[in-house]
Amino acid sequence: MLPASLDEAVEALAATPAAVPVAGATDLMEAVNAGRLRPAALIGLGRITELRGWRYEDGGTAVLGAGLTHARMDRPDFAALIPALADAARTAGPPQVRNVGTLGGNIATAAPAGDTLPVLAALEATATLARPGATREVPVSHLLTGLDPLRPGELLTWVRVPLLHAPQVFLKATGRSGPARATASVAVVLDPARRAVRCAVGAVAPVPLRPLEAETWVASCIDWEGSREIDPAATAAFGEYVAAACVPDSYAAEGPWEAVTEGPTAAAVRLRRTVSVLARRALGRALK
Repeated sequence: MLPASLDEAVEALAATPAAVPVAGATDLMEAVNAGRLRPAALIGLGRITELRGWRYEDGGTAVLGAGLTHARMDRPDFAALIPALADAARTAGPPQVRNVGTLGGNIATAAPAGDTLPVLAALEATATLARPGATREVPVSHLLTGLDPLRPGELLTWVRVPLLHAPQVFLKATGRSGPARATASVAVVLDPARRAVRCAVGAVAPVPLRPLEAETWVASCIDWEGSREIDPAATAAFGEYVAAACVPDSYAAEGPWEAVTEGPTAAAVRLRRTVSVLARRALGRALK
């Protein structure tokens, strides 16, 4: 099915709830080729132009179409608006993946290493889910964790992101040079109006993790009234705090979320070091 409008797509999905909406299909085809997914039907969203753009909304919010591609998010006008999301999109893969892979696909697939996901978690973005005659707003983090998942017949249409007009940074580590899947990623967002720091760690667990205690502690160390300076020792301690909160002792390289032995494994030590460095550097860049 190839609906030409958003209304047609919503109606088509309601008529065939087992169908899978598809735009870029980068994650979907990988799952199909690996035998993990056998869709009953596909609903192509490529002809729905309104889902491939973004707009401003009253109240300081950017409304992003679920079909917005990684390549589009990397363009200068978007990068000036939400720089951390642009950074994540820029590292999402080779050009052929960035040209077709979409923001909505990242959310719906919810792959642990999805590059945009920790940024959306740190920005506290919300998703609009549509069905015939109704829509509802759900925090993206609730979709990812299953706290409030997509229901049969619902279509992810928009992602609403608060515009903080403040520094934000995304960094990731990979196992090799060039575009590659993240072994760990960190998004740090400053919220000066609330004197808050928001941080999310990706790829180390099935969903992005928010180290809330570390966020609260480091926010108390920042000079919000002046130049936003912070003691370098506090920046380093923040990295360690985030790493300890997000990487369990039982982390195993061959099966990241399986309990293996008592005490920190070698894989946990290595990953904590990586996450600590990423968090420290991301905070340092955000405060420059």
